[in-house]
Amino acid sequence: MSLFDTRPKVAVHVAQTGEQYPCASSESLLTGMLRLGRKGIPVGCVNGGCGVCKVRILDGETRALGPVSRAHVTLEEECQGYTLACRVAPTTSVHLEVAGKLSKPFSRGRADSATASPIPQQQ
Repeated sequence: MSLFDTRPKVAVHVAQTGEQYPCASSESLLTGMLRLGRKGIPVGCVNGGCGVCKVRILDGETRALGPVSRAHVTLEEECQGYTLACRVAPTTSVHLEVAGKLSKPFSRGRADSATASPIPQQQ
């Protein structure tokens, strides 16, 4: 087994964060991001059951790796480019935006809202 991943890759760009990462056409958009320790697409169950990784493909082509649950992506949404990042692999470079409840931009560092105290402390 090689230490280097020599599979051909395409670029995946996350609109909200400006994050870009190389993803093999044999892996899901989400797996490609996780393999590199990158952030941008929210991560849940990584198997299509939770819908947390819902994205909208703005540009580029993907192929299905399995069915997308209609509980998370309706047929109408799918026609508008929505899918689950864990259930599709890129066939060309992809530009996507994070959708759903977790559509706030994610940064490479810790989220301020996750560490900020809701009540100012007295000094």
